[in-house]
Amino acid sequence: MSNDTLAAVAVALGAGWASGLNAYAAVLVLGVAQAFGLATLPHDLHVLGSPWVLGVTALLFALNFFADKIPYIDSINDALHTFVRIPAGALLAYGAADQLGPEAAVIAGLLGGGLAAGSHIAKTGTRALINTSPEPFSNIVASFVGDATVIAGLVLAISHPITFLCLLALFVAALIWLLPKLMRLALLPFRRMIGPRQRS
Repeated sequence: MSNDTLAAVAVALGAGWASGLNAYAAVLVLGVAQAFGLATLPHDLHVLGSPWVLGVTALLFALNFFADKIPYIDSINDALHTFVRIPAGALLAYGAADQLGPEAAVIAGLLGGGLAAGSHIAKTGTRALINTSPEPFSNIVASFVGDATVIAGLVLAISHPITFLCLLALFVAALIWLLPKLMRLALLPFRRMIGPRQRS
């Protein structure tokens, strides 16, 4: 596998994984890297460096940034973003791998969507567990850590694709093992909301 192919695969899978945590942060990181010449993204992702795309994404990121740091609001925000993060992960991965051919792009899109779903469930489940704590500070810290993880992960995918792919493989292995527990945690806030209604 050539260096260019490896880089495209790392960016494709990295974009899918990162979108599951914060789709807006993923687009911003890739767009800024393209706009300022910090990285040369695949041709189909050059549009992310557009000032219009960056401006709208920055606004959406700011709104999500504050919503993600309020206990219980963040769980509702995560639920609503199920319909944003997973499709965004699939589309970004597809665009990043399009230069490798249509078959590779479709496979990357499927994998990107799957990774976005996995990291989205991991985030939603973890935040639901943190919300059981009465103080808000752990929630805020977790949100900052999530944002920083997206930035660091994509920077690593662009600059050191092999290292990133190895770490991504470890994440997938851990996710498979933890998935049943994370699914139960992700649904916990909604069970609590439904519970009082059923008793009444």
